[in-house]
Amino acid sequence: MSALPPAPFEHPIRVYWEDTDAGGIVFYANYLKFFERARTEWLRALGFGQQVLRAQSGGMFVVSETTVKYHAPARLDDTLVVTAQLQSGGKASLTIAQRACLRSAGQTDRLLAEGTIRLGWVDSTTLKPGRIPAPVLEALK
Repeated sequence: MSALPPAPFEHPIRVYWEDTDAGGIVFYANYLKFFERARTEWLRALGFGQQVLRAQSGGMFVVSETTVKYHAPARLDDTLVVTAQLQSGGKASLTIAQRACLRSAGQTDRLLAEGTIRLGWVDSTTLKPGRIPAPVLEALK
């Protein structure tokens, strides 16, 4: 019997004025910021604060590729839940599946945006590619 994949990590986000455009909806590029926050909190929940990880390992994650599909707008004061889940991983890069959904009490979350983010591991001084530390890879499995 195969094990089920872990549930995606969830991070709540409130939409503020600074997140919206002149039309009062979330500016499209801000979904990438929301995705970044969720990935950072996911790593923190796994025990890997990014500053500590950089200081201890000498490396860091960098974004090498993104794809985002937008389904519906979020607006000022909306409560969103942004997810992060490992889609695939190797020794030097990861692909993370992410979603931003409108969270409404008593209703099913409404999908607003979804995408994938590819992260590469690099030496923090030279920015040359390197291998993701084994403890990080183990925690992500």
